[in-house]
Amino acid sequence: MHTVFMGDLHLSADRPDISKAFIEYLNSDLSEVEALYIIGDLFEVWTSDDIAEPYTDEIATHIKSVSTKLPVYFIHGNRDFMIGNEFASRSGMILLPEINILNLYGIQTVVLHGDSLCTLDKAYQRFRRFRNSTIVKWIYRHLPKSTRQKIAANIRQKSQNSNQQKTYEIMDVEPSAVSELLTRTNTTRMIHGHTHRPAIHELGNHKQRIVVGDWYEQGSILIIKKDSAMLQQLPFTTQR
Repeated sequence: MHTVFMGDLHLSADRPDISKAFIEYLNSDLSEVEALYIIGDLFEVWTSDDIAEPYTDEIATHIKSVSTKLPVYFIHGNRDFMIGNEFASRSGMILLPEINILNLYGIQTVVLHGDSLCTLDKAYQRFRRFRNSTIVKWIYRHLPKSTRQKIAANIRQKSQNSNQQKTYEIMDVEPSAVSELLTRTNTTRMIHGHTHRPAIHELGNHKQRIVVGDWYEQGSILIIKKDSAMLQQLPFTTQR
């Protein structure tokens, strides 16, 4: 038996190859999987539950089918932080807090999307604090649908333009932020995504940081067993 983690799928209507690969995985033999964790950026952009794109209905249906056999947990990412209770209910996903701590086969593990660890990106962290404000979220949800769509499109475009000008170091997690979170949560293993740099990092003192892969060129899952951790690629069966 094992637990599976994935993130950074960035599903969108213009990338049906990614959606197909994700659905193929959900329809595969998951009899040995105890739980599935989707740790952010399931979608490329998520404006709000009430104006989700039509293709997301199929995604919700397939996740729901899996959720009848095993728990499917979800942690918000920086692209889909507006996923709410309505979509979670339709898809059978259990919403988790931004930072989730669990005992995973005897190892205290902290799981998160990972964008909060990129502390050298000062501009993004300021936006992130603003975005996460309860008041800001309330105001956003009560704006007209067309206004919310324009805001989401502008944020996405600005993010893409900004990322092209940022260095590798700024875009990656900050080691001191990793160390601080492991200490604060009293955990020895960290699992996150966001950076699109899949790897298993041994940090010393029996501590470990594991980064899940993205789904741009192939699928990617992290398999955690009692005595091992393995990153596995899932080749796309159709071309973009």
